Amino acid sequence: MLLLISAIGLLAVPDDALPLGFALFGLVVVGAAVDCWAGFSERATPLALTFAVARVAAICVTQQWTGGQPHQWALNTMTTTAITLQWDWPPKVSLPVTAGLLAADFAVVGVDEGNAVGLRLLVECVMARLAFVLLRQASRRVDVLRARQAVLTRAEAVAVARHWQEREFLALLHDTASATFLLVSTHGQNTHPAQVAEYARHDLAVLTGATGGQNSQDSPVDLNGALRSVVDRSPLCVDVHWRKGTVVPASVALALVRAVREALANVERHAGVRNATLSIQVEEDRVVVTVDDAGVGFCPGEVPHSRRGIRGSVVERMTAAGGSAVVTSRPGAGTSVRLVWPGG
Repeated sequence: MLLLISAIGLLAVPDDALPLGFALFGLVVVGAAVDCWAGFSERATPLALTFAVARVAAICVTQQWTGGQPHQWALNTMTTTAITLQWDWPPKVSLPVTAGLLAADFAVVGVDEGNAVGLRLLVECVMARLAFVLLRQASRRVDVLRARQAVLTRAEAVAVARHWQEREFLALLHDTASATFLLVSTHGQNTHPAQVAEYARHDLAVLTGATGGQNSQDSPVDLNGALRSVVDRSPLCVDVHWRKGTVVPASVALALVRAVREALANVERHAGVRNATLSIQVEEDRVVVTVDDAGVGFCPGEVPHSRRGIRGSVVERMTAAGGSAVVTSRPGAGTSVRLVWPGG
């Protein structure tokens, strides 16, 4: 800003005073370079203040030769510097320096001519200081609000993560121990103790993480092979339709396996039939797994909130893996569970 003001002021300097004008302009250029250096390096701020005072004093003292008094070059340079001082320095520095600059100008132009300059300088300095104080207070309030928002965001993220961990554990509990207990209570007399023990050992391994889970390596997994183990363990007669070579990340395969296992378990428990159909379709990167049965069906909207099979073990689990799940059914028309992973 001072460079522009000084360039315009230099144009108004008489021809016989051009050497003095160029010397003053050179002082302004050097002062601007020192200001930039001090601003970027955060060093030599006293030197920058010295140059600021020197250039204003030199322009004010020589204004009777550079265009008469009071001269706009001197007036604009002094007011601009005084305003800048209110932002860069505390009052104990800016006030005496501004008073000294005003006194130097009064000594040249006289008190009568300098009254208007002094009043203008006073008003501009007060407004600059007030604006600086208000802006600093507003910045501090913004910093406090941002800090509070960051704390709330972290707390919310922790709460969400803890909530998902709890829901995942409940879903695992539903898929493992609860299913085993239901099997024993329903078919206890026809179930061999060794088979129950094997189920219990498997459930314990899943619940303690021995079989891997979300923290296991997310390497490519053959989805057909993973789902084949679910089909082989199911007591249902499952008609399988898929093509070989369907590969998905391990975390996605785990979610699909658990969702399919829960869907087949629901067929066994509630559908009233012993047959189901499992199909896998691949459309570019998108993988669609469908479990269908021709059983008694039900109304999905009437399932109690406390029942976690569909919501926790199927829908939420697929959502957590980046996919989606839709359960379609109505009384007397069977049930279709459609699991979609978009890939990528």
